[in-house]
Amino acid sequence: MKTGLVTFYHIHHYGALLQAAATERAVESLGSQCEIIDYYVNQDNGLFRKPTGVGSAAADAHTALHYKALKARYQRFETFAKDHLRVSAHRFESLEELRSAVLPYDLILSGSDQIWNPKIFPDGRFDPVFFGAFSQRRRIAYAPSFGIPHIPEGMEEELRGYLKQFSHISVRERQGQRIVKDLTGQEVPVVLDPTLLLTRDQWSAMAAPPGLSGGYILCYCISRPGALAPYIHQLAEKTGLPVVQLCGIRQKVHPRARCVLDAGPAEFLSLFQNASYVCTNSFHGTVFSVQFQKPFFTAVAPGELAEPESSRTFSILSRLGLTERIIGKGDTAGWEDAIDWTAVESRLDLARQSSLDYLRAALADEAYEQPAVEPAADGLPVLADHARCTGCGACASGCPRDAIAMERDKEGFSYPVIEPDTCIRCGHCTAICPILHEREPKPLPAAFAAWNRDDSIRRDSTSGGAFTALADYVLEGGGIVYGAAFDGRQHLRHVACFRKEDLWRLRGAKYVQSDLGETFREIRTALESRTVLFSGTPCQVDGLYRYLGRRPENLITCDLVCHGVPSPGVWEDMARSIEQRRHKGLQAVRFRNKVTGWKDSHFTTVYDDGSVDSAPLFRTEYGRAFGRALFLRPSCHRCAYTNLNRPGDFTLGDFWGLRPDELPEQQEKGVNLLLVNTAHGSHIFDQLPLSRQAFPIERAVAGNPRLASPIEQPPDRTAFFAAYALEPFDQVRKKFCALPPLPVRVAGKVLSPEVKAKLRKKLK
Repeated sequence: MKTGLVTFYHIHHYGALLQAAATERAVESLGSQCEIIDYYVNQDNGLFRKPTGVGSAAADAHTALHYKALKARYQRFETFAKDHLRVSAHRFESLEELRSAVLPYDLILSGSDQIWNPKIFPDGRFDPVFFGAFSQRRRIAYAPSFGIPHIPEGMEEELRGYLKQFSHISVRERQGQRIVKDLTGQEVPVVLDPTLLLTRDQWSAMAAPPGLSGGYILCYCISRPGALAPYIHQLAEKTGLPVVQLCGIRQKVHPRARCVLDAGPAEFLSLFQNASYVCTNSFHGTVFSVQFQKPFFTAVAPGELAEPESSRTFSILSRLGLTERIIGKGDTAGWEDAIDWTAVESRLDLARQSSLDYLRAALADEAYEQPAVEPAADGLPVLADHARCTGCGACASGCPRDAIAMERDKEGFSYPVIEPDTCIRCGHCTAICPILHEREPKPLPAAFAAWNRDDSIRRDSTSGGAFTALADYVLEGGGIVYGAAFDGRQHLRHVACFRKEDLWRLRGAKYVQSDLGETFREIRTALESRTVLFSGTPCQVDGLYRYLGRRPENLITCDLVCHGVPSPGVWEDMARSIEQRRHKGLQAVRFRNKVTGWKDSHFTTVYDDGSVDSAPLFRTEYGRAFGRALFLRPSCHRCAYTNLNRPGDFTLGDFWGLRPDELPEQQEKGVNLLLVNTAHGSHIFDQLPLSRQAFPIERAVAGNPRLASPIEQPPDRTAFFAAYALEPFDQVRKKFCALPPLPVRVAGKVLSPEVKAKLRKKLK
């Protein structure tokens, strides 16, 4: 049997050439001849670029300066391809030419790489060749990638038609698995990238002899190092090893890096084989770190951190138990943390065998059954993954054996940690986790602009003082109010309030995630005899209901329109930094003080000597970083509560978006957005001494986008937390939170959004 392989192979890119070589070898190891169909797809390997502007001119100047090394690299790619690839004698340049040719193949294999990504082709559409559309032979697919989370609108039917022609399909990432399932209803396996089908010994046989002696830190970056930079610098400082840069990009990743420009694929393999450590933001850099068992750190794009299921790096590292080697996360390993390579090799062997079993079945046109997912060896219950966990603590509060503790990670957020020796595997924590269960939909809420009739309370509140009116109602009935308050060390925690005189502690926005501690358990006890009002973020409110397992009539809940919750660890470090710089202790903080009006919030700090500092919130370091969403919890960027299906009886926020002619006398003092979400809430709302005006729900959403969608993860979040994990906080603060220079601030006010977007694109 002879297999015709369509894949990317011609471009002088390490991953493309090595995956093509690996696919051929894997197919041949299973008893079928394999030949790459030489199909030209606009892949230009020329050393010099076609003139397109300043960028291409700069690249050509760099090439001219390093022509000898880059020419050697070119030749080494050509030699490696000649030595290790079997390619058809004829080059085909179009679908029509392939259709008219007499091809000597028994089946067509659509190979790996992003061959099914329409955005990489000149016309922005699928290339039919990579779906085998030129042949009536049987078609199979091994590990192709779509490379995008969603198929562009209007192209779904075309793709569905292509996919139906395959007898066997596998994909490289979970997002590809989802795309195929959505379009065809077919469950397809996620298999290994072909480079992982070969063993370490097989790759070693293709590697060039060592070109460098002694240990070194290998850096292979295909884009700016960004979040990798602190790890490169710390490894160099702590180990004393030299930095060797395999140049995927042209700028240095370290001031003393030795740049290698002439490496072909064989030299690429040798550099990984002989490195002491690896820092990379390349998928195949990660793969060969694993293949050669090198301690490594890898960076992924912000979108991949926000949605790990879309990431091929997450996909493979999660299978191998190595996700802690991805930087910019709360569980990233330290530079000295060892890797259990025995366990990794065992997982890789299982995954490799499963992938080869699929390929064997596909080649032989036999049925393939995906292996059952093995349960965790320790049998511990499943909780929400790191990217989705909101930290509500329902699991810890609900554990009947106190086997779950909320512990801070390296980003300063609390996550549940199960004590295996105490856990009885009852699964109650899984059963009550809000993120693991869909919420029942509710009718659309009623929207109001509302404000407290007591001007003194309103002045002391962030916006309209509606929370105090609700709290007063509960306290007057002998109830208890739970809300967030700072302690003497600026640690934000939920506390109980029994008297109106103490409500001031709970008023005002606090841009930090609060510590719930024993709050849920206290509320359960209090509800046996009293009415309770609980105010918190929507995930905390939902967590409370899941913990209780019901919606008691004497429980009133108020969730907040939430921008996202900042890291408590970062805030506390910022508070200590403020104290050290001012040489005095912080007594109180107001994140949004209305000293100059509701729409010009000030960040105000009060010190233990009675002095006060105040400045517009978004001109302060903390306020500016908060506004950029720099250090929000990972789950905030995929928040399940940024919609109108609110968990609380009430939703409170600021009524942004009021026109100047709407409630003009009230806007200076502050106006609440108040959503009434339940019949229980509606009954109470009618009794509150609030001034109010009804508005269409669309107006509420228009002024508060977090009622419609989560805030996007900023590109520099990963770099911030990578630095935060390794560097002194004041160094991190100055680098990421300091106000930009005056000319930049002026340009920010003068330039249009379109011009700003173009500048950002140029500066990437």
